[in-house]
Amino acid sequence: GCWLNAFDYKHITSLAQALTASGIATWTLEFRRIGDAGGGWPGTFLDVAAATDHLRELAKKYPLDLKRVISMGHSAGGHLALWLAARDQLLRDSDLYANDPLPLSGVIPLAGISDLKTYSVGAPDSCNSAGSALLGGMPDEQPARYAQASPLALLPLKVPVKLIHGSFDSIVPLKQSQDFVAAAKSRSVDLTVLEGAGHFEPVSPVSSAWPKIVATAKQLLKLP
Repeated sequence: GCWLNAFDYKHITSLAQALTASGIATWTLEFRRIGDAGGGWPGTFLDVAAATDHLRELAKKYPLDLKRVISMGHSAGGHLALWLAARDQLLRDSDLYANDPLPLSGVIPLAGISDLKTYSVGAPDSCNSAGSALLGGMPDEQPARYAQASPLALLPLKVPVKLIHGSFDSIVPLKQSQDFVAAAKSRSVDLTVLEGAGHFEPVSPVSSAWPKIVATAKQLLKLP
C-alpha cells in the first residue's frame, strides 16, 4: 500500500495461504511504514531486512530449507522484494547495510515498483508521491538514498528475477517492469505480461493469473 501505514499486508493473506496450500512455506513480513515512528528511511528497509534474516532463527524450529528462499511482493512490496535481493551490494557505510544478509534464490515482483526515481514523480495525492516520503525527498534532493534503495539503480542482481505485471495496471505502470528488464540485459531477468489484468489480479488466487504465479514460484524453488 504505497509504503503507507494506512495499509497493511492483509490484502495478500489469501495469496500466502494459497502458496502454503501448494507446498511452499510462507513468511509474510510486516514493517514500519510511512506514518509510523521510524518508518521510511531507513526503518522500512531495516525492518524487511531483519525479518528476512530472522528466517535463520525460524529454521531452528520449522523444517525450512534456507538454500531455497525467494522473495515475492506486490506493488510497493514488489519494490522491497527486489531490494532484498540487491542489498548485498550495499557498502558498509550505508544506513541500510547488514552483515551477512540471507541469500535468496530468486525474486517475483508482482506489479512491482522497480525504479523509485521515475516512480516518485506524480500527483501529490497519488501513490507516486509516497516515494519521496519514503526516502525523505525527491531524487535531486536525496540522490544517495535513491541509489541505495531503488532496485534499478542496484543492477545487476545476482539471482533470477521473474517480473509479473498486468497490462492495464493504472497504479504501477507496466513500463516499470519493462524498463527494469531492458536495463538488466540479462537472461535471468524476464517479464510475464498479464494481458487485460490490472493492479490487483496478480495477488488473487482466484484470478486467471494465479497458475502462472504459483508455477513461477515453484520453478525458482525447484519444486515439482
